[in-house]
Formats: sequence, C-alpha cells, structure tokens
Amino acid sequence: MNKKQISEIFHRFRHANPHPTTELVYETSFELLISVILSAQATDKSVNLATKLLFKIANTPEKIVALGEKKLKQYINSIGLYNSKAKNIIKTCQVLIEKHHSEVPDNREALEELAGVGRKTANVILNTYFGHPTIAVDTHIFRLANRIGLAHGKTPLEVEKQLTKVIAPEYIHDAHHWLILHGRYICIARKPRCPECIIKDLCEYPHKTVAS
Repeated sequence: MNKKQISEIFHRFRHANPHPTTELVYETSFELLISVILSAQATDKSVNLATKLLFKIANTPEKIVALGEKKLKQYINSIGLYNSKAKNIIKTCQVLIEKHHSEVPDNREALEELAGVGRKTANVILNTYFGHPTIAVDTHIFRLANRIGLAHGKTPLEVEKQLTKVIAPEYIHDAHHWLILHGRYICIARKPRCPECIIKDLCEYPHKTVAS
C-alpha cells in the first residue's frame, strides 16, 4: 500500500468522523487511567457500567485506596480479570499518591511504572488525554492493520512502529481512534462487513469473497 492510498484511507475516516474519541466515559485523567486498566480483555460498555457507579464513590487515588481492594472488587466484579485488576489499581493509586502528587504523569516511562499499565495503556492515556501522537495497538488495530495492508507485523510493537512511520502527521493523532472504531464495528474478526466499508476499494483484503 503506497502513501497516496494510506492518505486517502485517513482522509475518508476524517470525513466520516471528524472528531473521533474513546468510547470510555471519563472526566479526568485519573478516571481515564482506571477505565483503560479495566478495559483490558473487556468491552468499553462493561467498563462504563462499572465505573458509572465506582466513580460516584471513588474517583481519586486517595478515595480508591480508602475504599480498599475488597470493596473495589464489588464495583468491578462484572469485568474480566477483576481480581488482578483490583490489586493493580490499588498499587497504582498508591504510587500516584507517593510519587506523583496524585496526578497521572504525562510521560511514557512514568506511566509504564504503574501496576497494570503497559505500552498500549500508556499510549491510550498519552493520546486521548494529553494529545500525544501515539497509536495504541490493541487486538482490533493489530488485526486491521495486517488485514488491510497498512502494516505487516508479528507483534503489536512492530505494527505500532510501522503505522507511526506511514501515517501522515496530519492524521496521526486521531488515527488510533479511527482504526479502533473501524476494527470494532466494520472490519470485525470473523466476518468483516466489507459491503459497509468506506475504504474497501483501497484494502488488500479479498473482500469480494465475503458475504454481506
């Protein structure tokens, strides 16, 4: 796929959705951080249902530490891996209080030192809240990029590096959200909805063989 084709893909994404953003519901950088930690191997919808109640009671590091791991689990037990996530969230809150004045840090190294925060989660925070031109490669973006020909990588990091290299600066900030939404609702795993796709003529996937 050449630069002209890639540019056209993101031109169409922008035309269809000029201001893309996460589907997680949050008001502060801390709420976004907790939501993203919870979203690993879970849907945004399930996370939003849990945090709607949780954030009414505890939406700061101090309040979540005061809530405690046992009570925290009661709010998030509808989400997959909630036991380990509760432990990580408590640890993360303690570090934020002790090392960052209860503020979410605006740099990758500090973010990745937090429990439950890897490169993907850090990229989401940096992009969505702080406006950095990062791309968080989740399962949707990894599948989508390899399938349509935007990038060909065996690991999320390989795909991230390739995407960052080939996507034009004017599109790079919003690319993360466009790709996730496209992968979540159109270019889905088992039966991609090619007839509904706005970039199907630019895609390397043999969509003509896919039923509507």
